[in-house]
Amino acid sequence: MQVLSTNRAANSQAPPSHDERPVVPAPRRPPSQGSKLALDASAKPRRTGLQLPSSLPFDTWRRIGHQISLIADSSAWWLGDWLVYGESEYTDRYKRAVEESSLDIQTLRNYAWVARRFPVSRRRDKLSLQHHAEVAALPEHEQMLWLDRAERFNWSRNRLRSQIKAHRTAALSASGQDAAAEEKAVIHIDVPADQERSWRDAARRMNRSVEEWARLVLNQVATGQAPARGIHDAKAG
Repeated sequence: MQVLSTNRAANSQAPPSHDERPVVPAPRRPPSQGSKLALDASAKPRRTGLQLPSSLPFDTWRRIGHQISLIADSSAWWLGDWLVYGESEYTDRYKRAVEESSLDIQTLRNYAWVARRFPVSRRRDKLSLQHHAEVAALPEHEQMLWLDRAERFNWSRNRLRSQIKAHRTAALSASGQDAAAEEKAVIHIDVPADQERSWRDAARRMNRSVEEWARLVLNQVATGQAPARGIHDAKAG
């Protein structure tokens, strides 16, 4: 992904596009203390590279690396917000603008999905968009729980992913042990392939296995908590 131009104030403008550089309103949020979205004066950015002086102090070189990382991660949020804005304001024209920008549409959609899941007020300055993407499918309270831990313990994106996976594995193991102590009945249901896919999609959106999701929906219908309108329609539980 291209690192976007940084000559606009971070709290007043969204990132310019690759070629036409349209001005797009961005979320108004001051950057973290000491985290300005600009490169050190000794670094000379070019379209195809970065020019650095021959005798660059180590601390300056290290600071420039941090600045580049911050700009790169910020640009992912900017692109997500840019696409969300275009989809909302220019529904019949935004796709053409995206194509003309030479940006990858699937990457933009991924960024936009995370941006929608996290209003600006809930985004963490100290964590990357990729951190947020790892928890974006979770309920809001779980998002906050895991982001709190990632921020407190300075987890990388991969460490956050592994911690979530370990937590789910332990939870499934515990639920399996509890279930083993109870008397079980097995029900076999034959369904068309397209309906099975829709069930699995609904279960995935709730971060559950299809078996867990089916038990939840059937119990809700059986106890009167949800109308008996069919499992396919009760995707959200």
